[in-house]
Amino acid sequence: MTEEPRLSAQDVIDRLSPVLSLRTRIRAVAALLAGVAGAVFMVTLWWTEPGPLPGRTHLAFALLTVFCLVWAAYGGWLLTRRIPLFATDQVIAAWIGLVASLTTTAVVTVVAVQRGAGVGLPLAAGGVFVAVALALVVRAQARRAALLRRKHELTGGEER
Repeated sequence: MTEEPRLSAQDVIDRLSPVLSLRTRIRAVAALLAGVAGAVFMVTLWWTEPGPLPGRTHLAFALLTVFCLVWAAYGGWLLTRRIPLFATDQVIAAWIGLVASLTTTAVVTVVAVQRGAGVGLPLAAGGVFVAVALALVVRAQARRAALLRRKHELTGGEER
């Protein structure tokens, strides 16, 4: 005979299909909706421009649309996860923010140079966004590492 307590059928089902926390689901839905809405908005603006656009403007519309679609894909991916993520979602979101910040800063700086305007303001503003995004990447990586260390401690090094 075993000393293990009997689990109800619902307990077994709950253990087989973990769900995301309410906070994570809300964050995923927000990212999905904001991404889709942003992409629709950007494409609508792009298509309804009255005249031909310069190449830089097409590039800006395309990049902003891609950023929005990436956030929508992130939100969709997060909603489909049914397993513990160990802060992987936070790491991915932080990297998306860092890439978007770096790219936007580079494009705005190039446009400022082409127009003959100073690059000080674009680099300063972009630098603030890049610094914040980089801090979020570092924080997310540290949180993930701590959670994985804790998992390793609790499982005794066993891989599941």
